[in-house]
Amino acid sequence: MATEAKTPAVPSIYDAVWALVRQIPPGRVMTYGQVATLLGSPRGARAVGYAMFFVRGGDVPWHRVVNAKGMISFGGEVDRPPLQREMLQAEGVQFDDAHRIVDFARVIWRPERVEVGPLPM
Repeated sequence: MATEAKTPAVPSIYDAVWALVRQIPPGRVMTYGQVATLLGSPRGARAVGYAMFFVRGGDVPWHRVVNAKGMISFGGEVDRPPLQREMLQAEGVQFDDAHRIVDFARVIWRPERVEVGPLPM
């Protein structure tokens, strides 16, 4: 009986998003579009948003992904935006009265390279 060569499992796009988001350091953020672009899909910000919505469990710091204006997006679960703000503030991220991240340019994380493995085609 011949043995079949095993091909490595290719992660879903959500797996790739979660792998990248896990690398964001505490006190720093990335935008939905930035995550999508780094994963090779510059128009995939909405897919990143869905991936963040479907995070379950505590190993993916979903709260560190914000919109391009440096604000928390209000969509999905009603209780998540206040929780996201609280979690970011606990990491030292500050917000102004307009709900924007203070000194967004300093807080945004711009990795030189990322490790997420092969992406689905």
